[in-house]
Amino acid sequence: MSASVVRSVLTIAGSDSSGGAGIQADLKAIAAHGCYGTSAITALTAQNTKGVQAIQPTPPTFVGQQIHSVLDDIETHAVKTGMLYDGNCIRAVVEAFITHYSASNLPPIICDPVCVSTSGHSLLVPAAVQVLVDELFPITTLITPNKSEAELLLSHRGVPSQIETIQDMVVASKSLLRYGSQAVLVKGGHVITSMQDVKNLSQNFPKLDFVYFGLPSNNMEILQVSGTLDPKLVADVLCDSENDETTVFVRPHITSTSTHGTGCTLSASIASLLARGSNLKEAVGEAVVYTYHAIQTAEPIGHGNGPLNHFHAVAPKLIPRASHTDPYPFVRLLIQRNSLEWKEYVEHDFVKLLGRGTLPRKAFIHFMIQDYHYLRYYARAYGLLAAKSSSFKTIGNATQTILNIIAEIETHKNFCASFGVSEEEFENTPEGAATTAYGAYLIDIGLQGDSTKLLMALLACLLGYGEVGLWLKKEAALQDSWVITDTNPYKRWMHDYSGDMYQGAVKLGLALIETRAAEDPPSPARLAEWVQVWERCTKFERGFWDAAMAAV
Repeated sequence: MSASVVRSVLTIAGSDSSGGAGIQADLKAIAAHGCYGTSAITALTAQNTKGVQAIQPTPPTFVGQQIHSVLDDIETHAVKTGMLYDGNCIRAVVEAFITHYSASNLPPIICDPVCVSTSGHSLLVPAAVQVLVDELFPITTLITPNKSEAELLLSHRGVPSQIETIQDMVVASKSLLRYGSQAVLVKGGHVITSMQDVKNLSQNFPKLDFVYFGLPSNNMEILQVSGTLDPKLVADVLCDSENDETTVFVRPHITSTSTHGTGCTLSASIASLLARGSNLKEAVGEAVVYTYHAIQTAEPIGHGNGPLNHFHAVAPKLIPRASHTDPYPFVRLLIQRNSLEWKEYVEHDFVKLLGRGTLPRKAFIHFMIQDYHYLRYYARAYGLLAAKSSSFKTIGNATQTILNIIAEIETHKNFCASFGVSEEEFENTPEGAATTAYGAYLIDIGLQGDSTKLLMALLACLLGYGEVGLWLKKEAALQDSWVITDTNPYKRWMHDYSGDMYQGAVKLGLALIETRAAEDPPSPARLAEWVQVWERCTKFERGFWDAAMAAV
């Protein structure tokens, strides 16, 4: 079939009056993946983010009529089932499929065996479990039970059903595979695990395949290096009988109340991706990432468990796209949001006096010695960035920066030696309050979970000095410039920060921060945090100049 044909996905589920789960969540997720959604409603629910208040099931014959109406007219490339309420409804669904399709041409069917709502309300009559297992599972491509649903299904056949660990999830997925579906995805959102648990699992089950999202490869000891606690993780386990492969999808745990409809969203996303031609493993992996971002970028709605942000990938961007005329839109936004502080920093009296060559020697020496102490913090912060990095390239970049800082320290010493400052004076002069405040802030940001926020703090310094160097260079090029170059005692300092080597580092920093912002678009709240970090660091840099001037 032509790739240009619209891919259609049928969802068979209940209606959620609050719009966060069921049919409403499914149709949003389907649309977000570029597919056309059709639906058959199995029940009406009166519910909101706080719970389910009432259920009105749809007559099974009418459920079947809805399915036939869709299948008789619209080519369907994948199906997702959610809340099916009771055995008669399940039979009506199965009968519709058998009537319309032969066993060989069934589209992929994803069954989310919805039993209990997020708020704890029963959504499946207990007697219907047997019908679900005996009649629907055998024609299903994938079932996607969460912890409680998997335990219910296992206990129905007397199989050990307690799921407390990631290893229990693997065992459960293999047991559930005997229930007739081609594959099983046991969702682990309610099973908190750790990197050590994952490592133990890989040793106990060496044939497992691990897919990490938002985490480093499993051959890096990031948290041990950074000295932070082992973070909370969650994982989903996919067991596929078709290729005899079990895959564990590992990602960070998100502390959020915006989780209403998570299972609906995930299963509808998998169905959509299968409809678009992905294989099962690819579809599950992409759907896990999509759902993760949908939770992460969700804004609070309601007074209970709010809905996900289904359109995070297609909503208007907070940060404009880069273009040939504006290759650095994110940094531009940061400067514009803090334009006054930025101007006061770049055009500080310290900088102006330095450019004129009239900066008191004592102020410059104070600055250089304090910068020496500050670079110790700066190098350690890059060590934290290396620990948070998820590829050898980014680890290498952060490590190289540390080596560059160490080399810069020698430059500091040699340069200050020309001003009569000994290495002993460098070491014995205590760090000032401004230095301690700035350095402690860097380390504090580094010990928090967001590596992009740390990058923001580090690059504020790099880019700030680059801007100061270029501003002095631009002013020096003006006719009758106030900037003195030839006889300026600080000529070397100005040349270093406006020169090709440092500006090359600035370009790399610009590219890095723009790429990070584009690949991991922030929510409004997260963007506000980034802007705040940039502003704080700009003020700290200005405070450095203030302290040097006050030392005279």
